[in-house]
Amino acid sequence: MPCSLWPQINKAEYSGVWVYLEREGNRLKDVGLELLGKARDLAQKLGGAEVGGVIVAGTEEMAREAIYHGADKVVIIDNPDLQIYTPVEYAEAIARVVQKYKPEIFLIGATKRGRELAPYIANALTTGITADCTALEIDPKTRDLLQIRPTFGGTYLATIRTPQRRPQMASVGPGVFPKPPRDANRTGQIILEKVEIQKRRTRLVSVEKRLEKDVADLPPVESADVVVAGGRGLGSAEGFKLLIDLAKLLGGTVGATLMAVRAGWAPPTRLIGQTGKTIRPKLYIAVGISGAVQHLVGVTGAKIIIAINPNPHVPMMENADYAVVGDYKQILPLLLEEIKKLKGQ
Repeated sequence: MPCSLWPQINKAEYSGVWVYLEREGNRLKDVGLELLGKARDLAQKLGGAEVGGVIVAGTEEMAREAIYHGADKVVIIDNPDLQIYTPVEYAEAIARVVQKYKPEIFLIGATKRGRELAPYIANALTTGITADCTALEIDPKTRDLLQIRPTFGGTYLATIRTPQRRPQMASVGPGVFPKPPRDANRTGQIILEKVEIQKRRTRLVSVEKRLEKDVADLPPVESADVVVAGGRGLGSAEGFKLLIDLAKLLGGTVGATLMAVRAGWAPPTRLIGQTGKTIRPKLYIAVGISGAVQHLVGVTGAKIIIAINPNPHVPMMENADYAVVGDYKQILPLLLEEIKKLKGQ
């Protein structure tokens, strides 16, 4: 039964599949473009519904990029006060746009920011949100979005519906869906919406992020062809520096397990697994990673996996294409030296 505390809605007023397009500096994050590809698939199953995108304080160049990847319409929220991200103010602005255009489905990337922002938006829209979905489908009879995600512990898959509310909201992690091909011949509508928000209620605090600075010049884990990741077996933050050296030498990036992030050796943006990013690199090098299920589900798309661990029987070694048994502190310096020789450095 619908909640009596929520106002009744006319579901017929809602149409289209829209995506929150998160930006990072002067570019859109790949997860938003990936979701545009899935949005097109869902829209076709809904009878050719419109695919839309929302960018906060973005540019027309970003909007065009979204159109090239599948959007029919992109709304840029124009407000100079929103150049700096804060969840309360962003959610208020996004919710106003969603209320105006009334999409039937609204998708958001399950990034660190997206996970924080999604419940604020859902609350403002008096709707539900299913977090960290691994699949999305449409029930053709009811037009309900089937929001599929692992249960706690990852043993089973649950299918969740939002039958009484619109929009239906779901978040999906980076790399879960492939990024659609870029088509520079696609055309679409770009709309500039001037959205005023209430007086800022979030106090901005400047904090130096040392961990982020260490990897600032490396690409995100979800978009790199080569990923070198470390786990609890590194033993210290010093070990993570070796991974950074190897990643730079291979033209790749660094990732981490949940235990390595919790230990403070790597920033949360580098987390790979069920609670982090799903990756599909050409080469994945796992150093000191035992291979818990929550981590393995994030790397199943890797083409080649090399694991380095002193224990040959841990799951990561058993799931690797190449398993190197030994102490990474001895193996990585030798590997770095050999690669430098091959590169003529």
